[in-house]
Amino acid sequence: MTVNPPLDCDVIVTGAGPVGLSLALELGQQGMRCIVLEAQAREGLAPRAKTTNVRSRELMRRWGIAGQLAAEAPFGIDFPSNVVFATSLFGTELARFENAFACSPERDDRLSEHAQWVPQYKVEKVLRRAALATGYVTLLHPARLLDFAQDHAAVTATVESGATGTTQTLRARFLVGADGARSTVRERLNIPMHGQSPLGQHRAFIFRSPGLQKRHALGDAIMFWMVQAKAPSTVAPLDQGDLWTFGLQRSIAEQADPVELIRAAVGSNIPVEVQSVDDWTAHQLIAERYRHGRVFLAGDACHLHPPFGGHGMNMGIGDAVDLGWKLAAVIKGWGGPALLESYEIERRQVHQRVVDEAVANHRLLSSSYFSPLLDQTGPEADAVRASTRQAILTGKAPEFRSLGVVIGYHYEASPVIVREAADMPRRDPRPHYEPSARPGCRAPHMWLSEGKGHGASLFDHFAIDRPTLLITRPDHAVSATPWQHAAAAAGVPLSIITPPAPSLRDLFGADFVLIRPDHHVGWRGDDVAAGCRALAQIAGHPPPTH
Repeated sequence: MTVNPPLDCDVIVTGAGPVGLSLALELGQQGMRCIVLEAQAREGLAPRAKTTNVRSRELMRRWGIAGQLAAEAPFGIDFPSNVVFATSLFGTELARFENAFACSPERDDRLSEHAQWVPQYKVEKVLRRAALATGYVTLLHPARLLDFAQDHAAVTATVESGATGTTQTLRARFLVGADGARSTVRERLNIPMHGQSPLGQHRAFIFRSPGLQKRHALGDAIMFWMVQAKAPSTVAPLDQGDLWTFGLQRSIAEQADPVELIRAAVGSNIPVEVQSVDDWTAHQLIAERYRHGRVFLAGDACHLHPPFGGHGMNMGIGDAVDLGWKLAAVIKGWGGPALLESYEIERRQVHQRVVDEAVANHRLLSSSYFSPLLDQTGPEADAVRASTRQAILTGKAPEFRSLGVVIGYHYEASPVIVREAADMPRRDPRPHYEPSARPGCRAPHMWLSEGKGHGASLFDHFAIDRPTLLITRPDHAVSATPWQHAAAAAGVPLSIITPPAPSLRDLFGADFVLIRPDHHVGWRGDDVAAGCRALAQIAGHPPPTH
């Protein structure tokens, strides 16, 4: 009789960026032991992401940390999330998007949380603290994955850890590569990336300029697009201490001193202290597959695209939740094999749409709108500015008005979604958002009380560790008994809620709705027997035969 070596944890995660930490937090909050490996220092100011979007913030509310992230916003949550296009920071305004990315903290019936402008290093700080606070997450740093092997029961990883370079082996039920664009896990699995690369070469600077935010005349904004010949670029406030970011194409950046370029973009001979320089490449790549046995890929390890639109980190956080609750369900024993199969099927659909959107956004840079007449006077210059304004408002709207991409996606194909007859998804070419309760969609949101405190949102009543049965009509609460029996027969834990909101029936279009732990609708209908059968499918099992 062969005895398997003992397990060191349930899941090994490589990478302690936002995706790896989100996965660890998701697993830790469900009592799964997780070891996170991180080889890099993850220190310094260079932020690859600055927008935590609506969906990520809703998931953070689900973890109970949305308020913690709000406290880290360097300029406060009321800071205007405007995006301004101008000839320079001290020049002529051309166009303006207000409340870009839906960052306004004003109550919105469609959302449980607003987006937030906050540097990625602050997001990581909040996620790291919350993950470690679960008591189930261990962070090994510095620690580098060297290799791994898997058998029918577990994955064995060889890890180099500590400054001395000593090696150790760790054994877990699963391994997840959240280790970025140059993923060691993807490389060891020999999984190719398909698509186009490079789409463009860029350079980003972080600089300090005392008092700049109060000196220019364009007002507070989270981003300024500088439409000009010398330094077509983006300039954005980053953090307290007068820190700003400055980004432009690398070919332009290489032609002049960075201080000279920053002053050209700003339009004034301001004091500039360059703090860091970061070169990056825009890609359009998706991995051929996201899984091999007990090993999975998440985040940039399986999809790469331009950052225009602020989707990258956020899409990876969505990967972490989708994969995390499914791994936890399988480890606990109530999740069936179809749950793990559904991870790639579901997320690839989201990745493809977001990659397409980001690539389209990347085609329209600051230089796309330049004309030498923009800073001139006279009727001809006025006409050019008017046409440029309209071109900007039309061309860049999908980038800054993107709720349809962020929360309106639909898992059109999935073995753990019970689709409805003649379920033909709408393919709106523009990224607008229309709430829908069709299976596969993020559940439509509703506030259950006045104010925005804890417990006011319908989403707060959905379980994160099991499916939730939403009974939309209070007079149907007596119908819970057959659901309880069906859940017991299938071995699936089930939460049952009947919120006192008469309009729920109209919002969801059914008496009963099964909500997955990730807020997505798994099934809806009026037939209790059909719903009881659907419960097993949503949990990844074949429906019971009796």
